[in-house]
Amino acid sequence: MEKRELGKTGIAVSPLMFGGNVFGWTVNEADSFKLLDAFADAGLNFIDTADVYSRWVPGNTGGDSEMIIGKWFKQSGKRDKIVLATKVGKDMGDGKKGLSAKYIKQAVEDSLKRLQTDYIDLYQSHDDDQNIPFDETLSAYAELIKEGKVRIIGASNYKADRLTEALQIAASHGLPSYQTLQPEYNLYARQDYETNLEPLCIERGLSVVPYYSLASGFLTGKYRSEADFGKSKRGQGIKKYLNDRGYRILGALDKVADQYQTSQASVALAWLIARPGITAPIASATSIEQLHDLVKATQLHLNEEAITLLNEASDY
Repeated sequence: MEKRELGKTGIAVSPLMFGGNVFGWTVNEADSFKLLDAFADAGLNFIDTADVYSRWVPGNTGGDSEMIIGKWFKQSGKRDKIVLATKVGKDMGDGKKGLSAKYIKQAVEDSLKRLQTDYIDLYQSHDDDQNIPFDETLSAYAELIKEGKVRIIGASNYKADRLTEALQIAASHGLPSYQTLQPEYNLYARQDYETNLEPLCIERGLSVVPYYSLASGFLTGKYRSEADFGKSKRGQGIKKYLNDRGYRILGALDKVADQYQTSQASVALAWLIARPGITAPIASATSIEQLHDLVKATQLHLNEEAITLLNEASDY
C-alpha cells in the first residue's frame, strides 16, 4: 500500500482515510468492528472521527463514534497500526464548544477516555472559532503536544485568509502549525477549494484530507432521481446535485468506471487521490462491499484521458 506523508511530519498514511461518522449512526457497533478490521487488514491505516459524532442521532449525546473506535482498539489490539484523527470545537451541548484553551484541555481528555488511548495522532480544529485568538488555541495545542497527548494538529472548515493568519501566527510565535486541512472537496464541489485553498495548501505543504469525497453518496451513482432518495438516511441531501452538471458528472463517472471495470465510487475517489496536494480523501462505508470500493480506489491509477474527461464534465 502506497503511503503519503502528513504535512512535514514524517507520519505516513494510506492515500484514503476511513470516515468514522457512520459509527453509532448508520452502522452498529458489531458491524463497525468488522469494517474497521477489514480496513486495517487491507493495509490502510488512517481513520477520521470527531467528538461530536453522532450527536445528531436521537438518543445519542456525542462521542459515539469515538467510543466504538476505542472499544475496537481494546478488542483488536490494533491501535499502533492506526494513524488516528479526531476533532474538537463543534457544539457538544451544555456550553461545550469552541477552541478556548480551557475547553480544548477538557475536550481532549474526554476524547482520549472514549478512544481508550493515551495519544491522538492528528487533533483537528473542527471549525474556525473567531471568538478565540489563534495564539490561545495554538498554545493549548502546544501543551498537549509537549505532554504527548497529541502528535500533530490540523484545521477543518477554515477559509484561506484565516488559515493563512493561523499559519503566520504559529510561525511568528514559535507555536505548532496546522499540518493538514480538511475541506469539502469532490468532483462536484470543486470551485471554492481549487480557487481559494488549493494554491495555499500546496505552497505551504499542508496535507489535504477532504470530506464529502463522494458528495454524500451522489458520486457512487446510486442516486439518479428523487425516487432514489429513500436508498439511505442521507438521501434527502442529494437533491442539490440533480441538475445538468450533476448528470454530466455521473455520465463521465459511468464511462470511466466501465472502461476500468470498477465502480463509480472508486473512480471518484481515484480522481481525488490523483489531485495535486491531496493526501487522502475521507470516505465512509456501511458494508464490506462498500469498503472494497474504497480499497480499490487506492489501487486505481486513472490515465490522463480519464482525468481530462472527469475534469471537463465537472468544470465550473
